[in-house]
Amino acid sequence: MTIHGYPDKLSVEPGQNVKFMINSEGNESYQAEIVRLIHGDTNPDGPGWKVELIDTDLKKQYRGREQKIYSGSYVAVPDNSLLRDIESFSLQAMIWPTTPDKGAQGLLTKWSDSKKTGYGLFIDESGFLSLWIGDGSGKVERVNTGKKLVERCWFFVGASFDATNGTVEVFQQPLVDKTNGRFSLAYSLETMTAHVKQVIKSKPDTDHEAPFIMAGYLETIVEGKNIVRGLYNGKIDRPRMADRVLTRQEMEQCIENPFVDLLAAWDFAANIGPKGLEIPSQIIDKSQSELHGKATNLPTRAMTGYNWTSNEQNFIHAPEQYGAIHFHDDDLSDADWKVDFEFTIPDDLRSGVYAAHVKAGEDEDYVTFFVRPKKGTATANIALLIPTASYLAYANTRFQDVPLAQLMFGRAPVIQAEDLYLMEHKEYGLSTYDVHSDGSGVCYSSGLRPILNMRPKYRHNLSPSLWQFNADLHLVDWLTEKGYTFDVITDHDLNEEGVDLLKPYNVVLTGSHPEYYSGAMLDAVEDYQQLGGRFMYMGANGFYWIIQFNPENPNIIEVRKQFGSNAWKANPGELHLSFSGEQGGLWRNRGRAPQKIAGTGFIAEGFDVSSYYRRNPVSFDPRVSWIFEGIGEDELIGNFGLVGGGAAGLEVDTYDLELGTPPETLILASSEGHSNAYMQVVEELYFNVPSMGGAENPRVRADMVYYPTPKGGAVFSVSSIAYCGSLSHNNYDNNISQLTDNVLQKFMSDEPLHWEEQSPQIAGAKSIKN
Repeated sequence: MTIHGYPDKLSVEPGQNVKFMINSEGNESYQAEIVRLIHGDTNPDGPGWKVELIDTDLKKQYRGREQKIYSGSYVAVPDNSLLRDIESFSLQAMIWPTTPDKGAQGLLTKWSDSKKTGYGLFIDESGFLSLWIGDGSGKVERVNTGKKLVERCWFFVGASFDATNGTVEVFQQPLVDKTNGRFSLAYSLETMTAHVKQVIKSKPDTDHEAPFIMAGYLETIVEGKNIVRGLYNGKIDRPRMADRVLTRQEMEQCIENPFVDLLAAWDFAANIGPKGLEIPSQIIDKSQSELHGKATNLPTRAMTGYNWTSNEQNFIHAPEQYGAIHFHDDDLSDADWKVDFEFTIPDDLRSGVYAAHVKAGEDEDYVTFFVRPKKGTATANIALLIPTASYLAYANTRFQDVPLAQLMFGRAPVIQAEDLYLMEHKEYGLSTYDVHSDGSGVCYSSGLRPILNMRPKYRHNLSPSLWQFNADLHLVDWLTEKGYTFDVITDHDLNEEGVDLLKPYNVVLTGSHPEYYSGAMLDAVEDYQQLGGRFMYMGANGFYWIIQFNPENPNIIEVRKQFGSNAWKANPGELHLSFSGEQGGLWRNRGRAPQKIAGTGFIAEGFDVSSYYRRNPVSFDPRVSWIFEGIGEDELIGNFGLVGGGAAGLEVDTYDLELGTPPETLILASSEGHSNAYMQVVEELYFNVPSMGGAENPRVRADMVYYPTPKGGAVFSVSSIAYCGSLSHNNYDNNISQLTDNVLQKFMSDEPLHWEEQSPQIAGAKSIKN
């Protein structure tokens, strides 16, 4: 993994530029070329690696350079004469530390560590609150409270320095009530209260270029970029600064009522209400100084503050109780690398999946991007909707406990070079399936970094074969081999353009796992169906998690997890998305279950062997029997494949009238024979009881369904993530390929797909569920 990179955008259209940022370790030179990706699965049982070289002037040798990632979030207020000219001062904030024992962490600092100069409020190496004063000669004086801070408890902290006599005061006071921390009784933390007063000889040298940093301190500045160390884990609420010594009483007063003469009164809730959500990186100073700041690497906004009462769960309705920002030392929103080369998409380049192939010695990377048609146009009557939001949700997933789970299922662990590299390089950012170093869930994910598991040839450590991107290339390959002309569009395009993006197409196909959806994306798909569009849901566990795109930078998504199959759970009061104010979690908990959009919804998952489908009696009905033309009556469907050995597996969806499956839906086929590794998902459980595994629970199955929609449209759903891995079996001559071809050919035509009578299978279908 000595060379890798990322593009400045995932979706690009003819006439636009896509920029590539490349890291070549050891500054080794490299070759680059543009390729079209067709099949990324190197499994010898399949068709193998397929790629098409695109003739461009980019194919040449490039001078390599190392580019580093500096992860960790903080707020920077640009250097200002008001901060340089200060003599006496006071600093204060509410803090909720999550790793107070991890080492020195900056809280409120104008500090240059390379010069050991400035001033700042810190958590020191012993976990004590401490004021540091550096006089510019290399001498640093520190005054601390001598008492350790406690994790996940609110503290009112502050310090002052009197330049007239050298007096330093530092204090910390735990703030405990019934809802805002680990404890509800104040006496539990009485011993944590401290107030220290001491006279020092030094005065801070403030005449340096260091910005004022919240949640870290400046190490140095390299080529105009702040290199910040001592990154703080935890929340900060209501930071204040004065250019004079404040008494303790004055400090308490200006928590909620900042004085007019304060040097700075930063309000982290100032732009999280309805009118301020467009600029989540902006940090507002409410004082006359207007020392506004900018958040770097996207710390988590709209978090419960020290005064949260639990009476209101949505920050939009009580922003004054959400005045906290949660900082993490491993946050990353943008690797911020320099551009190495650019590619202008030619007007005649067909829509598809592409990559910049870079190679240095024996190492290589495929920096993936997607070429869509020009906005407002279509070049085919088929659209493949690439689930880029889901790719971001899984970007650089660690899943460090998965190898153990694989051994429990009797499989050798699948660990790729990319997995090992990511474990060694935490700075490459996390996925929404990981937790931060302080144990809190990762709710933001960015495409502005190398995403090492969104590459051809990668075999995901979660599945027995492929997952996400390479699983979707199975479908790209099948469409290509079958000679279909199709456009590639992405979640990012759908979120921005809505149903207008889909209208030109007779049929839209999803990828194998379109799990993460914004409200705008759901609206677009449902509107398309209402307009007569034909929709093929080619996977499972789709339309599941609520997400939103960053209004400042759509390369970033947000998800807050709760009430579903979670890798982590949002803390109380923190389920609403900071980018929009809407409730996060599952779409089904907001009345928009996947069954309403695809006829089926997530029911079970298991990561061992995939199974097959068996036709149901209704599949012989003349209204739908065309779907099975060329397939025998008793033929098992999909008892083969590259993903677990079958077409029905990994994650599967089922029909459910109670959750919104349209009553005219027909269950064409259902899977069977799943092992007890397939368990019903938690949102379906009322109590945890035995006999919920696939070998004993009839609800653990994939339902292949079909139903008509208005104006001659229809929906066809396969309800299995493993399905597309069976398309290429036996050189594409198999019943999964035949069935898919039958549906796609019919959907491409202008032939109406309605039937006059109501389906007689409703009662029977419900009995299958029960």
